Amino acid sequence: MPQQPQTRGAWGTIAVVLLIGVFLVRYGTEDRAGPPQPTSATSATPATSGLAPHPPPSLPYSAPVRVVIPSIGVDAPFTGVDLTSDGWIDTPPAAHRDVAGWFTGAASPGEQGTSVVVGHVDNANGPAVFYRLGSLRKGARIEVARQDGRTAAFSVYAVEVVAKKDFPADRVYRTRGRPELRVITCGGGFSGKTGYAGNVVAFARLTEVR
Repeated sequence: MPQQPQTRGAWGTIAVVLLIGVFLVRYGTEDRAGPPQPTSATSATPATSGLAPHPPPSLPYSAPVRVVIPSIGVDAPFTGVDLTSDGWIDTPPAAHRDVAGWFTGAASPGEQGTSVVVGHVDNANGPAVFYRLGSLRKGARIEVARQDGRTAAFSVYAVEVVAKKDFPADRVYRTRGRPELRVITCGGGFSGKTGYAGNVVAFARLTEVR
């Protein structure tokens, strides 16, 4: 089992200063309309909406190995990612369009705290792992298989597009006293010179362990 990252849970120090520039690059797409974007109906203030009356207890640390999002056809392995030299969360290599990245400096999925998963929306060969993330609806299920053999299942309670320029790091990453998950990819308007203007962020909380 990998060693527990020493930076895990340090959002108060890192989130605003270092992670405000989360950046995933668009490399091209076969779909001229671009990836689907969230609607206002999937946005919410993610503090208390839809809380389960009896949420499952948090799990101990264990690295994730696979993420499955049935409603948008995601079934992908994980690779660990860290911070870049500029202090942004890194991403999997652009050529690996079917791989999701887990930020090893945060909680593992199902552990107390906020776990962060990132992935490309597309690359030079077309749509990538989280191309359809913006089409998620409230209540959608995200399942994360872990190295300890358990599966942490999360329920989506909001999906939003946030601007990279004013990325709301505290709201996205802050620990909320329970196991939560953020899945992030590129979104919003696109420019050939600057890439995507925003990030699609799916907010989810732990609802089942098996």
